[in-house]
Amino acid sequence: MKSGVLPKLSVYFVLILFSLLMIIPFLVMLFTSFKGDNEFSLGANTLLPMEWHPENFVRAMAKTSWATYFKNSMIVTLVAVGGSMFFNSLAGYTFARLHFKGRDFIFIMLLIGLMVPPQVTIIPQFLIMKSMPLFGGNDLFGSGGNGWINSYFALIIPELSGSFGIFLARQFYMQFPRALDDAAYIDGAGFLRSFLSIYLPQSGPLIATLGIFKTVSVWNDFFHPLIYSTSESMRTVQLGLQVFNGEHTIQYNLLMAATVVVSLPLVVMFFIFQKQFIKSLISSSVKG
Repeated sequence: MKSGVLPKLSVYFVLILFSLLMIIPFLVMLFTSFKGDNEFSLGANTLLPMEWHPENFVRAMAKTSWATYFKNSMIVTLVAVGGSMFFNSLAGYTFARLHFKGRDFIFIMLLIGLMVPPQVTIIPQFLIMKSMPLFGGNDLFGSGGNGWINSYFALIIPELSGSFGIFLARQFYMQFPRALDDAAYIDGAGFLRSFLSIYLPQSGPLIATLGIFKTVSVWNDFFHPLIYSTSESMRTVQLGLQVFNGEHTIQYNLLMAATVVVSLPLVVMFFIFQKQFIKSLISSSVKG
């Protein structure tokens, strides 16, 4: 019994150490949000504030149009995550359960897409968005206007699918027995009906995993809204944080206060769905 206590304590020690390393940046952000303006001018480097200023949160929220930014982020995140979960799972099901010519080659090309940074494809993607026919003042040939630029389409459409989500869905659906397809075929179920009636209802762990990862990715995205939104009415919360970056100074306390508020939806979401998330990780790592 004693011989097994030391390894277990060692594991607990390592886990606690890594947990502290992960939570320290959040604590620094939280404590900085309560600091006064003069603490930064005096060069104070203490973790805890010299004086607590909870009014920083009110000042930060009154700084700019946060209601508009939160509305835009909520719309983009909800639609993009919902569409992504459906299209990624449908594409993953196609690669896992259907046999068609060129399937493996297309999937390899899809995996290559995982290695390409989004910054590489942003210029052709921007040109496609700007040249959308009959949108944003464009004619039938996609010229004369802005297309989808500065609209929800540009912020949502590129997020509706992705190589990682399709890969994850394919690996998940590969675990189902082939007898399930045979039974569906005997009952007269086609491709789409089999997916909607049999596979999708059993995709809880997959949907939870895709939903959490995609929500964090879309909500925290700064790069794409910066490129595609040209007016304040289309900005998201990540762009709103830039209001605290002055030409010569940065209001760190107000910036951290706003960052805490912006992070709250993700923290609440994790606490609500943490059981489903942990369950999805366990079911994805154990076969049979």
